[in-house]
Amino acid sequence: MPLFWKAYTSDVTSFIEQLKANKPTLEDEQRQGRNLLWDKRVDREAQAEYAQARVPQQPYVYQTRR
Repeated sequence: MPLFWKAYTSDVTSFIEQLKANKPTLEDEQRQGRNLLWDKRVDREAQAEYAQARVPQQPYVYQTRR
């Protein structure tokens, strides 16, 4: 290894680092967006009702019943 060796960074990594430097609130905005869609409270009762109401699927979906 040379004395003045510099670690390689890809173009994508450089772009992301530059983007984060230009917009420091980016990660907080991403977390807020995630909270809108994914971080929800689960209603266990409704989930149990959905499981009970589920109709079993036939073994071969495209076969018609006779």
